[in-house]
Amino acid sequence: MSSDPIAPFGTLPDGRQVQNVTIARDGLRARVLTYGATLQDLRLDGVAYPLVLGWPGLDGYLQSRGYFGAIVGRFANRIAQGRFRAGGRWHQADRNFLERHTLHGGSQGSDKMLWSLEAQAEDAVTLRLEMPNGHMGFPGALSVAVTYAIRPGPMLEIMIEAQSDQETPCSFAPHNYFILDDSGSIRDHHLEIFADHYLPVDNDLIPTGVQHPVTGTAFDFRQLRAVGEHPFDHNLCLSSERVAVRQVGRLISSDGSLGMSIRTTEPGLQTYTNSQFNEPDRAGLQGRPYQRYSGIALEPQVWPDAMNQEGFPEAMLTSDIVYRSKSQFSFQNLI
Repeated sequence: MSSDPIAPFGTLPDGRQVQNVTIARDGLRARVLTYGATLQDLRLDGVAYPLVLGWPGLDGYLQSRGYFGAIVGRFANRIAQGRFRAGGRWHQADRNFLERHTLHGGSQGSDKMLWSLEAQAEDAVTLRLEMPNGHMGFPGALSVAVTYAIRPGPMLEIMIEAQSDQETPCSFAPHNYFILDDSGSIRDHHLEIFADHYLPVDNDLIPTGVQHPVTGTAFDFRQLRAVGEHPFDHNLCLSSERVAVRQVGRLISSDGSLGMSIRTTEPGLQTYTNSQFNEPDRAGLQGRPYQRYSGIALEPQVWPDAMNQEGFPEAMLTSDIVYRSKSQFSFQNLI
């Protein structure tokens, strides 16, 4: 990593500059891009490899469709048919998933926008984004800020706050792909998630509306076990609403040497093993391509399509409320 805490990271097609901000504390170092508020790299002293997937240059982020490390929104995950009611009327959002549904806020969501650098310290950085009324079909001018901070532990903390001048869907999520060893695969990583239910999905990956018990299914991670090769891209139900930050799970490297605990305020954890992802011609942070199961995305968020599903957590932000989300990822050497 560069010793300069703020460094250029390339130029967007319209000529705007992207910056890369390094923060560090207690042996943990992160690099955050102003493009997409993206966690580009994460390193732990004494560990010879990155803990997240990312691209070494801006072209990777402009061309890849994997949302690597970005803050996705203004509504993370899927909205069926891109339709929802807000402010007493129906709205149609950008249909960027299968040309039928909205995914991660549309084709130009927060992951594809240039955030401004609002504050920066040795161990923390705050980025802000102004999303105009009608952007991607969503109502309300929305202002969102994300703060990446490194706390004792060491812990990477991600705090997101947002306000809108109209009722609008709001659920921002960090879309980091984790891998805790140098194997190139998370199949033999062990995962534990404190969720009794998950959301089954249809062929378009839209929740069916059922909250199904994890008992007897591939989604039962209530006890630590190997991730395996199941094509996970599902929401695990942590609670029925946003709550005080609490531990919801942990991930252990395949050799058992490194652990990561997960804490969040959010009611859901989208678990995605990038089982369909394969970019053989693009080199990642370690100079080799990312293939299927090369990382696991653990995305704290509101449940997908929540605004259209009875009994799902609240998905709408009104002008009199401040949206606040906090997620924490702590790392432990286990041997």
